[in-house]
Amino acid sequence: MKTPPLSPADYLKKILNARVYDVAVETALEVAPDLSRRLGNQVLLKREDQQPVHSFKLRGAYNKMAQLTPAQLKKGVICASAGNHAQGVALGAKKLGTRAVIVMPTTTPALKVDAVKALGGEIVLVGDSYSDAYAHALKLEKKQGLTFVHPFDDPEVIAGQGTVAMEMLRQHQGPLHAVFVAIGGGGLISGVANYIKAVRPEIRVIGVQMNDSSAMMQSVAAKERLTLSDVGLFSDGTAVKLVGEETFRIASGLVDEFMTVDTDAVCAAIKDVFVDTRSIVEPAGALAVAAIKQYVARHKTQGETYAAILCGANMNFDRLRFVAERAEVGEEREGLFAVTLPEERGSFKRFCELIGNLPGSAPRNVTEFSYRISDAAQAHVFVGLTTAAKGESAKIAKQFSQHGFKTLDLTHDDLAQEHIRHMVGGRSSLGQGERLLRFVFPERPGALMKFLNLMRPGWNISLFHYRNQGADYGRILVGLQVPASDNKAFGQFLATLAYPCVEETLNPAYRLFLQT
Repeated sequence: MKTPPLSPADYLKKILNARVYDVAVETALEVAPDLSRRLGNQVLLKREDQQPVHSFKLRGAYNKMAQLTPAQLKKGVICASAGNHAQGVALGAKKLGTRAVIVMPTTTPALKVDAVKALGGEIVLVGDSYSDAYAHALKLEKKQGLTFVHPFDDPEVIAGQGTVAMEMLRQHQGPLHAVFVAIGGGGLISGVANYIKAVRPEIRVIGVQMNDSSAMMQSVAAKERLTLSDVGLFSDGTAVKLVGEETFRIASGLVDEFMTVDTDAVCAAIKDVFVDTRSIVEPAGALAVAAIKQYVARHKTQGETYAAILCGANMNFDRLRFVAERAEVGEEREGLFAVTLPEERGSFKRFCELIGNLPGSAPRNVTEFSYRISDAAQAHVFVGLTTAAKGESAKIAKQFSQHGFKTLDLTHDDLAQEHIRHMVGGRSSLGQGERLLRFVFPERPGALMKFLNLMRPGWNISLFHYRNQGADYGRILVGLQVPASDNKAFGQFLATLAYPCVEETLNPAYRLFLQT
């Protein structure tokens, strides 16, 4: 006789009796003041990034393991995980004095692999996704007689994750309109939805997935579990091709709404969380915040209260550069443009003056400028500008075109964002006789115009590269074609300019890649 499925009341009992606090801590539920002010709604952040392994996953893992028999613990446990569940299993095994074999995808960030090793886990790297690692872990489970600790599709694991909601509703007893929860395999949202719908069913539970890893959303829409052929790996903590049977059943019945967000929105949300908490969450940890912003923009709500679960903060440091660049575009605080200028004296200066006179509540700052002389008649430049609101980039492009500078808006062009911006330039037969100089400009209005105004009209800019790095000074690489007869005047120009400068004309890298 088949066991009937567990009801929300059954899960409520399991959650109330879950053993999680031998290893987990009750994390804070904090107001995000800056985000709340900007959105016109109160945003609460459930700080699961504050757990000992910087993720909620140890709750469910330990609750499962703490209920194993002595014989099972003697043999050891095994799990498949992209990293956060692995750390929870490894920490739980260390606490319970048992062996832990952890099967991880080869795409797992090194930060998570090292953290599991530090906790004593035995690591096996297999496949490109969680699903690949899962299949291999099942083979090892049978071969070695280990107990499998599932990262999401197990009632005890789900109950452990449900303690997140138990804490939230105890910490905030006032109005709460919706709770936003990231979904990978569905363990967290299953636990959260069961508790909330059993205790305060009026609160909406909204599941959030990446637009390239939306297995749960697609499965619920199809009314059956679907296996994705591929998943995006930016949010590695939610990169699941097939959701669990039990989590699918629960999500289908209890989750009020599903949403997807894209990479740029998640990067912007990571920045939002940092501004309010001075903490950096991983992409999966920011999904819920990105969804709240999208939800408010779509429904035009005001004065409501939303909670986002910051489910993890295991971020590789070397990923921060990508996040910082994409955050500006995701928040539409930066517009990217391809602008065509006439290749004639003064056109660059005229274009810079136009940037300074663009309409707006605040001056436009140049965030990026890349140019290499390549055509005798036209100059194609890659320009980044600060923007203050969504949709501004299209208006700026139109204004450039109206002033005679043909412009293409690249703000939402993935190829331009990820690759082209780094590839502008190269060798040029028109760059003969140029001198290459590396300057340090002060990051203040007028610094570039001072440079252009001091230049003699007969000198030509053949290369220009600048990218704002967030410092109080900017590093600029400039190619200048200066007649030999003007060498003395050029020296006087540099002295009057008084910006730190190094000449790189003889630099071997320049000769290899930029000189004909």
